[in-house]
Amino acid sequence: MTGTLVLAGTPIGDTADAPPRLAAELAAADVVAAEDTRRLRRLTQALGVQPSGRIVSYFEGNEAARTPELVEQLAGGARVLLVTDAGMPSVSDPGYRLVAAAVEHGVRVTAVPGPSAVLTALALSGLPVDRFCFEGFLPRKAGERLGRLREVADERRTLVFFEAPHRLDDTLMAMAEVFGAERRAAVCREMTKTYEEVRRDSLGELAAWAANGVRGEITVVVEGAAPPGPQDLDAAELVRRVAVRESAGERRKEAIAAVAVEAGVPKREVFDAVVAAKNAHAPGKTGKSGTAGEG
Repeated sequence: MTGTLVLAGTPIGDTADAPPRLAAELAAADVVAAEDTRRLRRLTQALGVQPSGRIVSYFEGNEAARTPELVEQLAGGARVLLVTDAGMPSVSDPGYRLVAAAVEHGVRVTAVPGPSAVLTALALSGLPVDRFCFEGFLPRKAGERLGRLREVADERRTLVFFEAPHRLDDTLMAMAEVFGAERRAAVCREMTKTYEEVRRDSLGELAAWAANGVRGEITVVVEGAAPPGPQDLDAAELVRRVAVRESAGERRKEAIAAVAVEAGVPKREVFDAVVAAKNAHAPGKTGKSGTAGEG
């Protein structure tokens, strides 16, 4: 029998947000792997729990070396609890490497759901939350940061980023440059803590605000790109685009629908163009002004 790897969400600010199961798992685990053992100690004190198992550090600097050791203990039947400083392990935190190794060795992996900075910021942002994508931390170097932002400039889903407070002004300026200064965004600072603040404004205005310096844990939520406006495409171009999609294996119905979305026109307009083109090239047709059956 193999053991179990438990990924435990921890509070992103207020320790009162700790899930009820967290204390029980901390007390029962054979091994508690923590991103920061000092912060773990403060958390256990706040929860009034004393871990009975061995406590080890598991952070970016040692996860490659420590993962085989933890997998060996899991394979031997141990219950290993993984906690990071805040939020869910492996989400821009250590954990993915251990989860992947555990899965590879047939070890059961489960979770204690807990607070999430990503979902909390989305809910507070006032921006659309039906579709979103999480981009984590952007590269520190300016050129690489701009390159990453350009990759998602046309992304229509709401975007969520983590950022360090001392880089926030540079990041917001880069976003304003790539996405446009008028793109809506929200900067969520110190969520669930005493000085929680949510700034909702355009990227240009937020960049000007951040230039004065910002402190605390930061999550940035940015509105997705606006859908493209109607394209001025003639009937022949609509028919050509449908034909390209059909030649790639799409059914005509789906191809017509996709081209209509691309062009920003009603599906009926694309359908009529395709039918007209088909009739114009049907047997017995001579083209623009010929008479059927001639010859």
